[in-house]
Amino acid sequence: MSNALFVPVNVTILPLPPKSPNLNPVENPWRFTRKNWLSSRVFKSYDDIIAHCRDARRKPESQPWRIMSIGRREWANGF
Repeated sequence: MSNALFVPVNVTILPLPPKSPNLNPVENPWRFTRKNWLSSRVFKSYDDIIAHCRDARRKPESQPWRIMSIGRREWANGF
């Protein structure tokens, strides 16, 4: 039995850098949330921070089209 990885002919393995947040689709919604709903704010208290974070976390739930557009990659659509 071989321990070699079987790679189908229609799959190309590309080496990625150890830290590549731009290639991780999960990072885009988080970056968008920070930029649009959490940045440039002065919080009154710890509870105010928590309330803003909860609110920012819930906002995208009503905007699924925005999350889909943020997660799209030009390079992924070229295949």
